[in-house]
Parts: sequence; C-alpha cells; structure tokens
Amino acid sequence: MVASPSWQMELDWLFAQQRFGIHPGLGRVRALLTRLGDPQRTFETVLVGGTNGKGSTAATLAAMLGAAEIRAGLFTSPHLTRFTERFVVAGEECPEDEVAAALARVRPAAEAEGASFFEIVTALGALLFAEAGVQVAVLEVGLGGRLDATNALDPALSVITNVGLDHTAILGDTLEAIAAEKAGILRPGRPAVTGVSPSLQLILQAQGADLWALGTEAQADVTGLDWAGSTVSLQSPAGQVTFHTPLLGEHGARNAALAALAAQRLGLTAAAMARGAATTRWPGRLEVMPWQGRRVLLDGAHNPDGARALVQALQALGVTRLPVVFGAAEDKDLSGVAAALAPLASHLILTRAALSPRSAAPATLAALFPNIPHTLTESPAQALQALDRLMGDLSSEAALVCGSLYLLGEVRPLLLGQAAETRERWQ
Repeated sequence: MVASPSWQMELDWLFAQQRFGIHPGLGRVRALLTRLGDPQRTFETVLVGGTNGKGSTAATLAAMLGAAEIRAGLFTSPHLTRFTERFVVAGEECPEDEVAAALARVRPAAEAEGASFFEIVTALGALLFAEAGVQVAVLEVGLGGRLDATNALDPALSVITNVGLDHTAILGDTLEAIAAEKAGILRPGRPAVTGVSPSLQLILQAQGADLWALGTEAQADVTGLDWAGSTVSLQSPAGQVTFHTPLLGEHGARNAALAALAAQRLGLTAAAMARGAATTRWPGRLEVMPWQGRRVLLDGAHNPDGARALVQALQALGVTRLPVVFGAAEDKDLSGVAAALAPLASHLILTRAALSPRSAAPATLAALFPNIPHTLTESPAQALQALDRLMGDLSSEAALVCGSLYLLGEVRPLLLGQAAETRERWQ
C-alpha cells in the first residue's frame, strides 16, 4: 500500500524534530496535553518503566487486559520498522490515516509549546487512545521516569521492571541515582509492582506507593524453559496464577510474571491473564526468525544487563557458540556489552544501523573484541550478505543479530523481504 502524501508530510515534520534532542521535563508536554483538551483524562493509565524488559512487560499486560475484554491501548518506543507500531489499540496498530489526522491536530499545539519529538509522540498517543475509546492505556516509559514525558499522565498503577546502568549521562552513574529517577513514576498510596533488587527497593518505597515486589510480596517460579517459552507460577497476596508465556529466557518469563502481578492489582482473573500471556508477541526481543533455510535470532540487547540476560537465556537453551552480527549506539557502555557477548560469539560481523547517526563505527566495535575473528561491514544489508557466506562456510544453522533496536529495525524487514523505514532514527 502506498502511503498518502499527508502521512508522509506529517512524518517528515515529526522526524525532523529529533534534531532538537532530548529535553527532560514535564512542563511542555503538560501544556501540550492541555491544548489538546487533556485526552489522557478519558482513560486509566499504567506506566511501565525500567532499564530492561519494560516493553515486553507492557505488551504482556496489554494482552492480558484485552483478554479480559478491556479495551486496552499500548504505547511503546522506539518502533522497529513502522512508526504506527508505537500505538496499538485492542491488539491492532492504529491505521496510518488516523495517526496522520491526529498528528495534524497535534502539530500546531506542539509548535506553539516548542515540544520535543518524544513529547509530541506521547501526546499523540494520548489523543489516539482517547479517540479510539481506550479504557486502560499501558505506556512504556521512554527515559528514566521522573522527568519522562509519559509521567505527565497520572498512573493508576506503576510498574518498574528493574534498574541497571544505562543513559548514565542523563540519569546518573549509580544504580541508586537511576532508581530514584525511575521511582518518579510512582504515586503515593497507589498500587505499584516491581522486579528491582531488594537493595534498591527502599528507594522506591520512599515514594509512598503501595508497592509489591517480586521476591518479597510475590514469588514467581519458572519451569519448562525451552524454545516455546516457559511456564510461570506466580504467588502473591492476590492469589496464585499459572500460565504459559512464549517470551524466551528466564528474563522473558520474569517480565511476564511482573505483568501478571500488575494484572492482579488491576483485578484481572487468572483465566484472562493466562489467555493474554499466551498470545503475547514482542518482535526483536529474543525473536526466532527463519532465513535462507536457517534460523536467525534477533535481540535488542544494547546495555550490559541486557547482553548478560541474552547470553544466559541462550545458554539455557543449549546455545554455546554461534556467529553474531552486532551494532550499537556509540553512547552505550560498549565495553560492558562486548564483555558479555564475547563468550558466545564464534565469529563477529560488526556493522551499523544505516539510518541512526548515533551508531558506533564498526572499526570502533572491533577493538572491543580483540580475540574473536570478525568482519567489518557498513550496513545491515552488507552484514546479512556476509552472514550468509559465513553460515555456509561454518555449516551453521543459527546466528544471532543483536545490539541497537535501530539495527534490528533495519535487519528485520530485510529478513522478511519487506519495506523498511527511510528516515533517520535518533529516538
């Protein structure tokens, strides 16, 4: 389907706003929402923050809400291949024409307030959800929490998946500082759930929320880990629920458990949780894709904690060594990611996302893997060509593509033979 001129024009304007960067704060987005008639007041909000796993947790919770016959909205970022992936209502992406029309309404108000790219996208999501009659919107927090644009909405429930060292230039260079920023999405007296380590829970508790934590108030038991997912049994003050999740790895199961704990706090039944969890799909996160008669795994592990979770998940699935395509943003802890990935990689193909100005040069990445054979490429297309040759030479049936979500957003459509994003990606 050919995109309409109005759609292209509105997206061109929106993506151009990326060049103005990230400006944490809630004043502009609140003013923008007010100009739009405060659409966020027409639905209940759940905010899902954390360093890793917040997208899959949010997607699982939205699926559970849908299974309970609650009209749910899901707001996530960044998108992989289509901008409309960011706005999902009742399990379906909002159509391009609806997004374009809503964006045309947001634009004058955004220009008047000097709103940033992510502030505009957050307000756009609120408007789309209000117009679609959403009852509960699950929003993935963009960066941190306290000053993130999504925190302009008033959550009935907040979720903090975990805390790791990422975005340290903005959020702080200690786990405690980052936890304090993420705790900003909590509200006094309101329900909240978390998977953060016990050593950081006091920081969250200081916000006065009614907090349940995995490992203290709630316990999750994961069994049957394999390529089909796992079985999760959750015990909490709200009761016990057992369900299957297709999310791979123990970290995927833990994210599903956290979503179920949140669902319990919203009053969902065990049956709805089980139905929703079983249907959850989260592309680009330990996703298995067929390609050229082989198997390619995609994962957006772009910080050390994410890379360690990825390696542990693959080792638990019996994968010890395989070819790895890797590319990441230059502002990440690349040495930490490299240290985690190195034991897994039999050969590296180092590349960069063609559309992301933040991408680290492949030669820079090579210096982080001094003892692993590697190939340098300058684009995802070149990387897949090199991978095809390498897998043939090694008689390898599986390979891994990991790192930046922007990289995965360019690789995935190549694997599927689909059209890809054509605009530069910064956020």
